[in-house]
Amino acid sequence: MSTDSPTSAMTQLLSALSLDGKRPIESRQVNSETSNAGWLELPDDSELMEQVFVKLEAVGFRVGRRLAERFAPVNRRLVDTLDIVKFVCKDIWMLLFNRQIDNLKTNHRGIYVLQDNKFKWFLRMSGNSGGAAAARHAQPYIWLPCGIIRGILDSFGVSTVVVAETLGLPQCTFQIKVVSDE
Repeated sequence: MSTDSPTSAMTQLLSALSLDGKRPIESRQVNSETSNAGWLELPDDSELMEQVFVKLEAVGFRVGRRLAERFAPVNRRLVDTLDIVKFVCKDIWMLLFNRQIDNLKTNHRGIYVLQDNKFKWFLRMSGNSGGAAAARHAQPYIWLPCGIIRGILDSFGVSTVVVAETLGLPQCTFQIKVVSDE
């Protein structure tokens, strides 16, 4: 059995996360009748999915803080939020995914939109059920990068909310909103 398929990767991820210390997430056997093109059927329990989101985002946050500490440029100081976001788009994305972000947009009022048209974790994913269902199944894979982005920005003293969405695989969009301390 290959561990590279989305089904086995998600099964391993969900079974490895013990969210409340009392009950680990049950991994279900996926058979060909209930399987949707090899996708693991996500639980409908919104509370459980929220707990998975919180856990993955927290892990990403810690990773992001460590990445910023390790790879922050020594020769120049990053004080402007736009410079920090550019650091994420160029240096950190290259380190994590071997490519830079395809598009960075800003309204210069605290909202930044990062677009990756070939998000590496989505390149080998596909679904026969269409764009919306495939995007729903891919959603847990972008929670970790959201935490990484938020952790990097937090390590530079910028409080943010990071939201990701995917409308069609392998495209992914991350929206960063700077939270003012007022």
